[in-house]
Amino acid sequence: MPHTAEPYGNANTTVAPPPAQLPFLLTPRQGEAARTLLQYVVSLALPGPDAQLLAVVVAIRAARGGVGNVTGQDLSSLRLADARGAVEALRRLGWQVDGALLVGDPSAPVPVTVPDLAQAASGHPLLFAEKARSRVSGWVSRTLSVKPVRKLPPAARLAGLFIAAHSTSTLLAPIPPDLPRDCRDALPDLAGKGFLAELSGGRCRLAPVVGHLSGRRPSTAQEQALVPEPEEQAPPAPPSNSRFRFCPDEWAQWKTTVTSALRGHAEAVEFCAVCSLPPERVAEAFMTEPSTLAASPKVRWAYGRWKEKEPDRGPVAAELTVTFRAEHGHGPSHAQLCAALGWNLRHALRGYVVQRLLETGWLTDTSPVPWTLRPGRTAQAQGIALPGARASTTAPAQR
Repeated sequence: MPHTAEPYGNANTTVAPPPAQLPFLLTPRQGEAARTLLQYVVSLALPGPDAQLLAVVVAIRAARGGVGNVTGQDLSSLRLADARGAVEALRRLGWQVDGALLVGDPSAPVPVTVPDLAQAASGHPLLFAEKARSRVSGWVSRTLSVKPVRKLPPAARLAGLFIAAHSTSTLLAPIPPDLPRDCRDALPDLAGKGFLAELSGGRCRLAPVVGHLSGRRPSTAQEQALVPEPEEQAPPAPPSNSRFRFCPDEWAQWKTTVTSALRGHAEAVEFCAVCSLPPERVAEAFMTEPSTLAASPKVRWAYGRWKEKEPDRGPVAAELTVTFRAEHGHGPSHAQLCAALGWNLRHALRGYVVQRLLETGWLTDTSPVPWTLRPGRTAQAQGIALPGARASTTAPAQR
């Protein structure tokens, strides 16, 4: 009689808990914006998935002003079969793409102008609020870099965007009718890599491991009670230093006294087509010392209440700095970070929130230089990093 060995250490055997569900990246309204983006791209006269995938990245970055920044590293990360051909296809549409994107410094932002997205609101195909645009841009980056699709060809990765935008991990959903033919043919690859849990009869279901990418999740009771999101205003500028008086000549002189790297960073902010900040706002931030007031007990109490509502504040803040820097060529200010994430906070609490993100390693910066926020060592240890950044092996806990 064959002998069946008993497992060793039964008394101490523990079963690993299932992985926790990651927080959804998109609200239902933002999922609708993602589907609008994809529908817009496939309506364009583009030859195939290489050009369509590049168009998705450019279009969401240019959605608010008609100009989106893209780097050579962004282009390389798309793993296109013919990057030059994809760029030429966009140019044939009238999109203005500088040749530096193909042959220049791969880390330098290259502005791409999309005439359709620079027109008046009445004819704008992607009329998104800034928060929605920013979150959909981050969703595109996260979906294209998730492990099951990271190394697949462009058709399969574009299919992953479509399926994530139209599906959930709990229900079989119809395959989107506007899914390009090349992408439809790549669906078995998504199933084979574990991006899809089911694929049959013209329907599919996301795998639970990528369920957080869903653009069709059901609304929560809280979301259903909210009124439609208003068009967002520009983030409020921080209180002005009353002693600062802007003088163009003094600002120009200041630039000659600093290093070339700092001058280049200051001008990247000053001439950023996406931010469109007034020069006096930029000059004040660079030429004056930032205030460093200690947080009051009231602010600390408010932070304790706020962080309970934002359990994923560290990862989403770090991810936002990556997508923001790719689009703008510089990091966000404290106000821009919080506005893009929908954190409507008073100035004192906003400063303390960013301070805690810095202290816990989710963010880092080059203080006191403004507009330098980027992922810290905690974020890097979880794979959230700027292109080329090394991850740290230690990660302090989020508090």
